[in-house]
Amino acid sequence: MSRLLCTLLLVCLSPLAHAERLRLVSDDWAPYIYWQDGQPKGIDYEVASEVLKRLGIDVDWQLMPWKRCLAVVQQGLADGVMDIFRVDSRKPFMFYPDEPLSDVEFVLFQNNAKPHAIERLEDLTGLTVGTSPGYTYSPAFSDSSLFRREAAPTHEANFGKLMLGRIDLLVIDRRAGRQLLRQLGLEQQVQELPLVISRHAQYLGLAHKPGREQLARAFADELRRFKQEPAYAAIAARYERAMRTIPDTVEQHEHSRAR
Repeated sequence: MSRLLCTLLLVCLSPLAHAERLRLVSDDWAPYIYWQDGQPKGIDYEVASEVLKRLGIDVDWQLMPWKRCLAVVQQGLADGVMDIFRVDSRKPFMFYPDEPLSDVEFVLFQNNAKPHAIERLEDLTGLTVGTSPGYTYSPAFSDSSLFRREAAPTHEANFGKLMLGRIDLLVIDRRAGRQLLRQLGLEQQVQELPLVISRHAQYLGLAHKPGREQLARAFADELRRFKQEPAYAAIAARYERAMRTIPDTVEQHEHSRAR
């Protein structure tokens, strides 16, 4: 009887031994995660949902501005945030799985009516670049006095400012930018530039709560297994087909940045 009681106690204490419900947040970050017809969609959403389902975990998803995502996780009001970069300053309040959900590549977009020859950061001299609030950029970009940075409340607002001539360029992930070009009908009016501002891996970040470090390890292990399966390849291929409607650019350069 004593052994049975000990076994039951261990089962009750294990965070992965029974179904949990997590509150996970992110911003509207298509094609990785976004809201459509009242339901969350996106490649990283589908992958993370499948992995968490296999771990016996239910999720309440909520999309909100990025700065608020970070705030609610840091304050313990949410259990985690999806598609976040690993940044040392966040480690005191966040656990990261060792396996990333996806990789992103940040590039510049400009209005075809007002083109600029941009091959390096120094070519931005005297220009205004639209950025996203709550995003952390490298010192080379954020501290430069050669050009001006101007944040907009949403990615859509940045494209609107670009078309109105209120900014000269904007910076956004390549896939996210292409998705918005189609959504806003701007494929023929806005050009994607070859300069790569950064490449970075995106993770599921989990708030510092009991059992979350173990969950981060379990999530990484299950994600690695899932990536070897045909089901994962099918999800990735479906979203990649959508991205091919806009041609790739060629020559690429890189500077560091973090989301």
